[in-house]
Amino acid sequence: MSESNASQPPADKRGWSLSATPEGEGVRLELGLPDLDGRPVTAILSLERAEARAFARALLAAAGDATERTFVGPAEP
Repeated sequence: MSESNASQPPADKRGWSLSATPEGEGVRLELGLPDLDGRPVTAILSLERAEARAFARALLAAAGDATERTFVGPAEP
């Protein structure tokens, strides 16, 4: 099951890609970055089910924290 969302720009416009594939009793995550110190890099994580859930919770928490820091006040009219 690859990451897909109609509201997201294509990976080549985002600058990164993320895919998740079932693997045994867990999941294989692949995060692709097109330019890290001048070279493309792909990070591959093979996680058991409990690890994948913990990783997902940590990502959601980090995204929430980052959003709160980005939007510190009400939107200007």
